Amino acid sequence: MIETKGVCHFTIAVTDTVKSTAFYTDILGLKLLNANHDRGMVFLDSAGDCVVLMKTDTTIAPIRQRDAHHAFHVDADRYEAAVQELKDKGIEILLEDERKEKAVVTGRSVYIPDPDGNVIELVDMYAYSGAKA
Repeated sequence: MIETKGVCHFTIAVTDTVKSTAFYTDILGLKLLNANHDRGMVFLDSAGDCVVLMKTDTTIAPIRQRDAHHAFHVDADRYEAAVQELKDKGIEILLEDERKEKAVVTGRSVYIPDPDGNVIELVDMYAYSGAKA
């Protein structure tokens, strides 16, 4: 069996790398590592994790469907301010939720669409039941 050691990066399909780069850097605060808009590839950093925006004609995820989403961790002491900032910037809130029991990931979360309708979750993660002790 192959034993992976973690995630190197994950890719989000976008139709406009310039517009999406602005969303992920200006709204979510990811750091721009490298952008090649002509090739349709943008590399971003989220606290040491790499996210790649890849230009496609259509997105992969069903538009605005919460079940297919990408989740980013937000510190507990910044969670409420982050949700308020989204509201102040006119970002649509698809759902606010709090999972306390019987979930792999427990915590407060808010779901929003990116410019292509890919669903992004910001989560104040209380616990992850898959974490090693």
